[in-house]
Amino acid sequence: MKQYAGIDVSLEYSSVCVVDVDGRIVREAKILSEPDALIAWFGAHGVTMERIGLEAGPLSQWLHAGMVKAGLCVELIETRHVRAAFKTMPVKTDKKDARGIAQLMRLGWFRPVHCKSLAAQEVRALLTARKLIQGKLHDIEMSLRGILRGFGLKVGATTRRTYAGRIRELIAGHPTLEAIATALLKVREALVHEFAGFERKLRAIAREDDNARRLMTTLGVGVLVALTFVAAVDAPERFRSSRAVGPHFGLTPKKYQSGETDHSGRISKIGDGSVRTALYEAANVILTRPVKGSDLKGWALAVAKRAGPKRRAWRWPASWRWCCIACSRTEPTSLLIRERQPWRLDRRRRRDRLSDGHSHQPSAARSLRRDDGWVRPLCDQQHAVTALLRLANRSSADTIEQRQSSDCGQKQALGEGLSSQGIDAKPVTEDRIMYRVE
Repeated sequence: MKQYAGIDVSLEYSSVCVVDVDGRIVREAKILSEPDALIAWFGAHGVTMERIGLEAGPLSQWLHAGMVKAGLCVELIETRHVRAAFKTMPVKTDKKDARGIAQLMRLGWFRPVHCKSLAAQEVRALLTARKLIQGKLHDIEMSLRGILRGFGLKVGATTRRTYAGRIRELIAGHPTLEAIATALLKVREALVHEFAGFERKLRAIAREDDNARRLMTTLGVGVLVALTFVAAVDAPERFRSSRAVGPHFGLTPKKYQSGETDHSGRISKIGDGSVRTALYEAANVILTRPVKGSDLKGWALAVAKRAGPKRRAWRWPASWRWCCIACSRTEPTSLLIRERQPWRLDRRRRRDRLSDGHSHQPSAARSLRRDDGWVRPLCDQQHAVTALLRLANRSSADTIEQRQSSDCGQKQALGEGLSSQGIDAKPVTEDRIMYRVE
């Protein structure tokens, strides 16, 4: 007889419940929150589980990896879905939660969660640690400014290098302030050193990651944005299409419809908040920095004009569209082309060319190739040549799936933006290097 199990994970002990196909409880227990302990318990039970439910949480990925390696059929389920299903329970305990998860496994009423790879988890841990040190560094600097302000000492505008010198200049002759500032400056110096170490590690990872380097050729995308997005997506093949990435990270509006009531709200903000923050920053760079010939920026500004200048939410649609475009570029089979689409000539001009008796050269090749035989780099020389050949044979009969993604504005060469001044210290600009096409 088929049996299903639910596990409610806690820090020390996990509650386990096993039910049969009719929903009757077969066995319950409380086990150590260790993969080996859970594997041994299910092995001693003697019945192969049809499904084992595990609510997503801090320990879930570790437990899931160990149990899957042992051959158990384990499903990670979404926490919000489980919480909504348990709202009708008047009494909440770990034991009842395990029973509820087991029933969800039996009914099949759950949404599985992707368990990220070990490499993605490591990148995410580095980004989290870097963000933590950055926040503490900012708190130390602002706290020291506040302490000195109470004595009428104004620090003013400083840089990372001139901050310590300005503090020592202000506290000269104040023994108490000197003792306070000396201790805080030592803490700040240690944080700055460790922060620089995390930045070096992240830059090294970005140089070795092809997907991150590929995304960094887009305007506004540096090491942080690229690695955050790559680590969050992890496996692009788990999405049906690039348009499914925006809703996955909560970048699409909520909708409520009942009877004659039908309205859309703000974006849902479900999923990974760090990805939304990174995409927002990338969209902000695209919209606020001077960019020439960017279809993406023109599209986003049109959305902002319709929504009104005082509404800041218009940057989210740009983030969503960038998210869809970027995800499609992380697929191994994607064509690495950043379309500026200069070949979309006016129909009248094209018709005039044909009527004058000029031979019809494919517009894509005509736009990419110049009179001196040079072309702009798309990603490298090989991709540039591939783009020329594919675009020259492109016709209006191509399906939508065969067409390339929209323009993301200006680009930079691979590895650009990894300066010693820090990650994302300056906006991405277009590299003017040209490659010769033989």
